[in-house]
Amino acid sequence: MVVVVVVAAAALRWYRNRHHFFDLKIYYAAVHWWAHGRPLYDFSVPDQVQGHLGFTYPPFAALAMFPMAWLTLFRTIVLMTVISLVALVLTTAWLLTPVAARHGWPRWFVVCLALPLVSVLEPVRETVSFGQINLILAALILADLLILVRRGSRFAGVAIGLAAAIKLTPAIFILYLLLSRRYRAAAVASGTAVAATLLAFAYRPGDSWLYWTKVLWESNRVGNVAFVPNQSLLGALSRLAHPHPANYPIWLALAAVTLVFGMWRATAAARAGDEVAGLTLTGLTGALVSPISWQHHLYWFIPALVVLVDVAASRQARRRWWYAAFAAVLWLTVTFSVIAWYDWGIVPASVMFQPGGQVIDDWHLLLMLATLVVLPGAHRKAAEPQPAPGPALDAAALMRSADSAGSSARS
Repeated sequence: MVVVVVVAAAALRWYRNRHHFFDLKIYYAAVHWWAHGRPLYDFSVPDQVQGHLGFTYPPFAALAMFPMAWLTLFRTIVLMTVISLVALVLTTAWLLTPVAARHGWPRWFVVCLALPLVSVLEPVRETVSFGQINLILAALILADLLILVRRGSRFAGVAIGLAAAIKLTPAIFILYLLLSRRYRAAAVASGTAVAATLLAFAYRPGDSWLYWTKVLWESNRVGNVAFVPNQSLLGALSRLAHPHPANYPIWLALAAVTLVFGMWRATAAARAGDEVAGLTLTGLTGALVSPISWQHHLYWFIPALVVLVDVAASRQARRRWWYAAFAAVLWLTVTFSVIAWYDWGIVPASVMFQPGGQVIDDWHLLLMLATLVVLPGAHRKAAEPQPAPGPALDAAALMRSADSAGSSARS
């Protein structure tokens, strides 16, 4: 474990804070702008690459971030970084503790070994260095599904509802709850999201009206859809069509097929009692069908790795070595980010958007599609030891044995 920690620390030191909390600084400036009574969505900052960037989340997200208006930028950065790291520790422990118990591994050792391995994954390091909120949203979703829903809490769904009110993409987990017949939790999540949205509307009705009627539909507002870091289906189609716009009817058709297939697999996993596989498939489906899915949005590779390792560690699971190999490819190519090879000078930028570069351009997308198809949908059962085969006795045989014993006793 010491070697893993040292290597991960060296890798993070080499990578450094490349983005200098770029997104967090936008949130911070936008909240201060808003706190002075100015229209939230009029705020923008110039960017050399993408023109102008502004606040793109629903108004409730700004309301949740409002404490930033009372803090210095330095304290905001420290607070958000600490909260994100705590969220990473908690979600990793929630995912791995049952796996460790199932295989008889020391729980603390497994979690401590996994943390440096997941910390170097591109979605994690990009979330922290951009100052993004993805780890916090993931913690809300996993707290609901792995703790509150599992315990049958009356508050199950609240955290997912809050996540959906802060950022729209987590709303797919409300659909997941509904399809997997957790109707009460789905209703609570929906009610929470609506209540949070109405709270923001009551505070700033003008901003809320503008967001839901205009800003929400402006996909280019969050950046160039064709940029390689956008690993959604629309991003891939936009790169294929570059420099022309993507064919939106084709995207809608592909997104609909992906949504139906992904949610079918997620629902089947949930009904089989495999919540981790279900939430993983749901998260990946949401990332694929969303118009924008930057690399730091792809937290769902982490629970996917947990599922794959869980099955690969079981001697009873079929094709376990295949799952182990897929997990290794996933971890290696997401850690040594294939889509960042242009930035690192491994592949010349002239290959970008060209037929020979499409696999590099869309690598994370291809991984998500492959995971959507091959991820085991009931991995807990596959990982559990099966009883040794023995002679089967049916009810009729047991009755005949009892009758025989009774006859012997009477005679």
